[in-house]
Amino acid sequence: MIGTALAIGFILVASAILMNAWRLLAGPSNGDRILALDTMAINAIALIMLFGIYEGSTTYFEAALLLAMVGFVGTVAYAKFLLRGDIVE
Repeated sequence: MIGTALAIGFILVASAILMNAWRLLAGPSNGDRILALDTMAINAIALIMLFGIYEGSTTYFEAALLLAMVGFVGTVAYAKFLLRGDIVE
């Protein structure tokens, strides 16, 4: 039962990553590209969590937490660069 749910989860998250990659490449504005990168980071976290459940290891959960922190800082830096033109004042 859990194997079927994990397989469906892997397929759905992988398709979401592909759709975000399309938005990243074909986005009409830079704001859309930043949102696509942020959503791809969230989907990557979901993929790592699913793989951690599949393997039964807690190491993957720590990796997902680190990716969440890096993804948040990256999104803030991209947005600040888009608004002000520089990251460090």
